[in-house]
Amino acid sequence: MSYAIYSLKAEIFDKRGKKISEGRNWYYKSHPLQAKYAKMVGRDDAIYLHAEIHAITKCKNLEDAHRIVVSRYDSQGNPRLAKPCPICQAAIEDIGIEVIEHT
Repeated sequence: MSYAIYSLKAEIFDKRGKKISEGRNWYYKSHPLQAKYAKMVGRDDAIYLHAEIHAITKCKNLEDAHRIVVSRYDSQGNPRLAKPCPICQAAIEDIGIEVIEHT
């Protein structure tokens, strides 16, 4: 049985575990940072704003960013695979976030 994915959320935490940013997928928005990393990995067509990039752009102190947690749920609220795509992986590594968790 196939479920439509409806929710993707990324949260960034500092070393003490305090949440310092949160982002969600936006299918009708983009950001220059999204375009930069999409182009970097050869996915110029992936211009909608990914949750991980959204969380990065909203983070006021990226130097404090230590851990990112990516969560995805299907239309029935069940957790689904949430591994960052190559675009988001490149951004996370470039920013220097050390720990990536996906639930």
